[in-house]
Amino acid sequence: MNPISRMKELIPKILDADTAYYKLDAPVLSDREYDQLYDELLQLERDTGIILGSSPTQKTPGELLEGLAEVRHTRPMLSAAKTKSVENLMTFIGGRTSVLSWKLDGLTLVLRYEGGALRQAITRGREGLVGEDVTHTVRHMRNVPRRIPCKEPLEVRGEGVISWANFQTINHTLGDAYTSPRSLAAGSVRKLDAREAVKRPVEFIAFDLISDAETWNTKRQQLDFLSQQGFDVVPHVLLDAREAPKDVRHKIESMDPAGYAYPVDGLIVEYDDLAFGRALGATGHHENRLMALKWQDTLYETAFRGLEVATTRTGMVSLTGVFDDVEIDGAIVNHAYLHNLDIFMELALGPGDKISVCRANMIIPQIAENHTKSGDCPIPSVCPCCGGTLKIHKSPGGTRQLYCENPDCPAKLVRKFVHFCSKTRMEMEGLAEQTLELFVQRGWIKNFGDIYELERHRAEIVAAPGFGQKSFDRIQSAVDKRRTCTLNQFIAALGIPMVGRHAGRELSRHFHGSWAEFEQAILDGFDFTTLKDFGQAMHDSIYTWYADAEETALWRPALKHITFMEEKEAMNIANNPFSGKTVVATGKLENYTRDGIQLKLLSLGATPTGSVSKKTDYLIVGENAGSKLTKAQTLGVKIISEQEFEEMLAGAGV
Repeated sequence: MNPISRMKELIPKILDADTAYYKLDAPVLSDREYDQLYDELLQLERDTGIILGSSPTQKTPGELLEGLAEVRHTRPMLSAAKTKSVENLMTFIGGRTSVLSWKLDGLTLVLRYEGGALRQAITRGREGLVGEDVTHTVRHMRNVPRRIPCKEPLEVRGEGVISWANFQTINHTLGDAYTSPRSLAAGSVRKLDAREAVKRPVEFIAFDLISDAETWNTKRQQLDFLSQQGFDVVPHVLLDAREAPKDVRHKIESMDPAGYAYPVDGLIVEYDDLAFGRALGATGHHENRLMALKWQDTLYETAFRGLEVATTRTGMVSLTGVFDDVEIDGAIVNHAYLHNLDIFMELALGPGDKISVCRANMIIPQIAENHTKSGDCPIPSVCPCCGGTLKIHKSPGGTRQLYCENPDCPAKLVRKFVHFCSKTRMEMEGLAEQTLELFVQRGWIKNFGDIYELERHRAEIVAAPGFGQKSFDRIQSAVDKRRTCTLNQFIAALGIPMVGRHAGRELSRHFHGSWAEFEQAILDGFDFTTLKDFGQAMHDSIYTWYADAEETALWRPALKHITFMEEKEAMNIANNPFSGKTVVATGKLENYTRDGIQLKLLSLGATPTGSVSKKTDYLIVGENAGSKLTKAQTLGVKIISEQEFEEMLAGAGV
């Protein structure tokens, strides 16, 4: 295969893996596989001198989670160049004084401080340019300073991590266990409900300061300053230029992750001289001032025993290899998730096969090699949950996965119902996962319409273990409240792939809150790419979903039970003082979360933003309003309290 064709083959596979890892917290490739593909692409680009426009080597990976407000970074959050060779790292150091630290494996965050107070926390997000506002969860991390001595605006970069000990303690209590501390940390920080997030012991470890101040000449001074401000700082070691190369090498090779309480997937070396580092510039993918060393994986031999098969909420069937116990870095390992069908087929596993396993980057168990390849373990053909036939689906990047296509599969149905009834969708209190699982098992609900007809099963539900008349009445009341809803709510609840709350709002605006208009547009072949933030993939997803007979049988029965609010009623766009206005909210509000006030403003037809400018029409102030209030006063922006905001809406009949 010629190099260009191979590059075109590699790029979608890597991009698929990025989306699964950063957006869904559900990796489809192991770190080892991902690195192999990425390194191959990088080498092809070096050999040919050609870089295709979509290449992931030219941008930082990461995606946004629906439901969290978008925030643009003041500076791009780029990655580090990577190597698995200590020799390459020594060449990079080049006899210059440098700082060696852990490469933490969690969720990268930026914390913004104004006037000494924490104002905003942002994820890396999309391409390191636009992140997610996660202030509502980060402010509850036990070691994140709410206030710092420095009153100048500061942006602190670090990692949200969960210690190995806390991961082991917490993970088994969750309904859906996470595969790694990184996934648990990311999933916890990005929860929409802060009350759920605070139950997870995520900690923040600082490693960089984004500032133009000339106070710090060296990286060491910068880290010392962060420590003085009350931050937990990543452990680091000085690699002094005066040291002999063998001593520098010894320091690098002596870094033992087994002695560190938090998950790491390598080491970071950064030049101590900040001015020199800045002068080196950056590519679209990484900064030239630092380099990451990712460890070679140590392999351990054992014997393969069998395959565990489970059906996920999307219908995708997960495959987990089971093998004889092997001790790796002090931990007993006997299971390894096989990220996709291609990995399983390539390994050609069978009971008794001699295999080599590792903890990829010293974290995630992985079957690295099969030395005997008997192939005696066949591809599963039957869903372990419903007994239905499994089919092979291929992603745009060419990755193959097994799927259960039975629309009545309990594993699939329960997850679909959970999504539909969730707090951020139809908000049906009392219909939690355990309850929905029982209702599916008993045959009381088979589609979304059945939820609105639970009265038919009143006597059976009341008599069920753990239920009673009060439980039923509470569920029925929650369901009745959602016999009227917005188009936005309903579309987000349907679980259309790639179409969440943000897209639902745009569809609701365009089609005036009317389901009939939305459906007719599909029948007329409407081009959804003409809408804001809609790409070809989202356009195709809507049409694929609508044409799916099984999906239709799930959602269409609900339509006869739902009355959609008129756009002007639901969105209150036309008759309120905030329609068409730019509004900023600051400080702690009594009746709204940060996400909640943004959603409220959007429903009013306003444009919520995160910073005050001459274009700002209103500033809503809560408790402990800081520099935004001062700036608004200077610019003559209209300042109102939360109470005044509510009174203005009441006065307009909203």
